[in-house]
Order: sequence, then structure tokens, then C-alpha cells
Amino acid sequence: MKIAELNDQRNLFDCVVLPFIQGEKASQAYKGNDWETEIQSILQLGDFKGKLEETEWIYFSATKEKRILLIGLGKEEDLTLEVVRLAYAKAIKAARVKKLNSVSLMFPDLGKLEDVLIVEAITQGSTLANYDFSEYKKQECPAIEKIQILGADTSFQSNIDRMMTICEGVYFTRTLVNKNADEISPQTLGSFAKDSEKLSSKLKVEVHDKKWIEKQKMGLLLAVGRGSMQDPVFIEMHYEGDPDSKECIAFVGKGITYDTGGLSLKPPPSMLDMKSDMSGAAAVIGAMRVIAKLGLKVNLKVFVPATENAIGPRSYKVGDVYRSYLGKTVQIINTDAEGRLILADALSYAATNYKPKHLFDVASLTGAIVVALGEEVTGLFCNDEKLCSIVTKAGEKTGETVCNVPLVPSYKKLLDSQIADLANCGNRNASSITAALFLEAFVEKVSWAHLDIAGTSFISKPYGYYPISGTGVGVQLLVETIEKIIKQ
Repeated sequence: MKIAELNDQRNLFDCVVLPFIQGEKASQAYKGNDWETEIQSILQLGDFKGKLEETEWIYFSATKEKRILLIGLGKEEDLTLEVVRLAYAKAIKAARVKKLNSVSLMFPDLGKLEDVLIVEAITQGSTLANYDFSEYKKQECPAIEKIQILGADTSFQSNIDRMMTICEGVYFTRTLVNKNADEISPQTLGSFAKDSEKLSSKLKVEVHDKKWIEKQKMGLLLAVGRGSMQDPVFIEMHYEGDPDSKECIAFVGKGITYDTGGLSLKPPPSMLDMKSDMSGAAAVIGAMRVIAKLGLKVNLKVFVPATENAIGPRSYKVGDVYRSYLGKTVQIINTDAEGRLILADALSYAATNYKPKHLFDVASLTGAIVVALGEEVTGLFCNDEKLCSIVTKAGEKTGETVCNVPLVPSYKKLLDSQIADLANCGNRNASSITAALFLEAFVEKVSWAHLDIAGTSFISKPYGYYPISGTGVGVQLLVETIEKIIKQ
């Protein structure tokens, strides 16, 4: 998909999208009186009210544009950037249903929101709604080839270019998550990460094999990978965007490329979406690609422990004890609580060897977070109030909403083991919190944030500008968080 340069020329597109504010009679939300004569009869009838995401198609033979799509922005007092994203995403989806090739989006005149932020929101909503994954099935609603934003200041082109780069990272992440698990093995995930070196001379990638992992004594990662025919890998990505600084930030992404649950076997319906259990890894790789391509002034390190959690004669066993990279021992209560094990080795490796200023992990970690927050809100667990505030504001800016969930100290006892330093899980009570507390035991005193994207990374039905299945959530949130940290 391509967004054309901003201009005020009415080039011939398959349709033009006109925004309106909700009222008894919908009111025009763009400058100028173009199309006024053509649409007045429709507005006078009152059939179109301008409600949020409401649409109305109008067809004319006397105008340059043969199709006009009216789109509702809702009530004026409720206008937000998310409203803009949702409205223009709905317009793109409506145009895709009609299999149009080109769409011209009229820029709205909204006094309560900054124009530059509106441009970014239109680009974001329309681009993300235009994502097309048709590798295994012909797309019934093909992607639009060209989108133009009409009526905005041409100085905003750089903002569009920036947002398009971010959306490319989201596309990359969605596609990795949506591909077959047989295609995205630990090794191929490493190849995709390695290929990212082409984006910037400041980005270097190493993909470590099983022998290296054994040498590092990452006993938890090795344990989880024992049942698979595919050897585990450990991916390191190093971006030096601020060579004058010794400080760095680190991302860790859960890279379970397929999760059977191990000997604690998942029921078949729960296994259906388990190719998505590497969505945390895809998100941090996608975010790194964006940050490197934007050339942000930051030193960033990404770590991905990648393996399958499969069943085989050597599968790691319930009740046994395994030693972590940090030296702490873990008793396995459930082999389906495997993500926290591989993250524990990666987090402690990152914290010990690089001492990052801030450490983030992104993981589709617990089903409990889906029960608690659904598919539209990511769980945020953080040991640093300032960092928590930054991530929360980044979520508000990007539309990737997070909910701060407390790390309740007294719940640590639920991870007690009689024969090891800790158990890999407790009972069902507060299981998202105990999973986060398990991870916290391996980051020690580093400023750390854990993002549980189990609900938001792979959804059961489309909504807003998110398609079914892989959403690419986490990419925008991490990039915006880094930009906010840089500004501070």
C-alpha cells in the first residue's frame, strides 16, 4: 500500500471520503464547499447522522469522483485521535469491500486536535486497516493500492513517512505471526532477524545455536526445547544509535514458535492458535526494525529466546527441577507455563551482561490476562512508577491501550517450592500476576516492564483497524515508549 504525497489537487481516485460530525443533521467536518450541492439532499433527509464509523455511499455522474463516501466522526465533544483512527479505518474497510484501487481521504477540520496528530492518526488508521495477508487464501477484500490525504498541509509529509515506517513494522510483525508454525521455526525466526541488518549499518544481529546456549548454561531454555526436533536459538540484535552514550535499553520477546503445552498437553481448541506464541518475539524484532530505520538516537538491544514447546521422548517433565542461567532452580509444576522459563534466562542474560537502563519483555504469557482484560487491552506489570507512566502514555498516544496490574508482593508465596528456589507457576488464582512475579525474580534491580499480550496479539474477530489473527500489537507501543524516553 502507498500513501501519495499530500496535495490539494483533486486527482482522479475511485472514491473520495468526506468526514462529518454527528448531529440531528450531520455537519461537514472539512474545509471548502466542494461536493456541497451533491450531498445536501442526503443530509437534509437525515438518514446519515454522522455517528462514529457510520458510512453512506453516494453515486454521481456529473462529478469527477463517481463515488463519495460519507464517514461519521461521532459527537464533537467526544473527538479523540482514536476516533479519527477508527473512522478512517472504517472508510478503508468499506472501500475494500467494493474492491476499489484508490481512495482520497479528505482531511478533517477539527479545532480541538492538532493537525499534525490528525494526519498521523489518519495514516495509522487507514494503513493498518489496509493490511492484507492472503498467502494461504485469496483475499476477498483486496488491499487498496493507493491512498491520498486531500487538503492537509504538505509540510506534514515527513509525519506521514514516519507513520508509514511504523506501520511497515506492524505489517512485518503481523505477517510473522500469521505464517504457519512450520515456516516460522526458531531458525527461520533467526533468519528474519538477521535480515534486519540491511535496514541500518548501526544494526548488528547474532543468532546463537544450541551449543552456545549450552555453554551459557541457559538451563530453562534448554529444558523447554528438549522435546522438539528443532534446536533452540538465542537471537541478539544490537543497534548503536547513540554511540556517545554508554546507556542502553533492552527488549526481550517470547519466541515459542509453537506451543503444544508439552507433557501438560493443551486441549485441541487451545492449541489452534499456538503458532502465535512467538508474537512477543515478532513484536520486539518489528520494533527494532522501525527504530533502526527511523535512526532514533538510542542504544537498543533485543533478545529473543526461540524454541518450540513440543512433545517427544526427551520432553522436560512435570515435577523435575532445572537450573536457570542466573543459577536459581525452578521446579516444573506445569510444562505449559513454559514462556516464563525461556524469558527468565533471556531477562537475566540481558540484565547481567548489559545492565540496561530499562528492560522490557513482551510475551503472550497467560490466558488469565485475556479473561481479565479481553482482546483490546494489554496487561502492564512494572517495578518502576516513572517507566509505568511513560508506557501508559505511549499506549494512550498510539491506541495500544495498557492496564497497569499490580505486582502484589504477598503473592510471591504462591511460587514457593519445597525442593527448588521457586516453582514455575502457582494455582489459578492471580495467575497473570504470579507469572509476572516469576519474571521479576530474574531481573533483580533493573527498571523493568512486562507486557502480557496474550489477549491483544492474536484476536478471534476483527475490530477497528485490527484484522483477525495477528495484530502486530507491541510495535507501536515500544517505538513510542522509546521516543518518549529519548525526549526525557
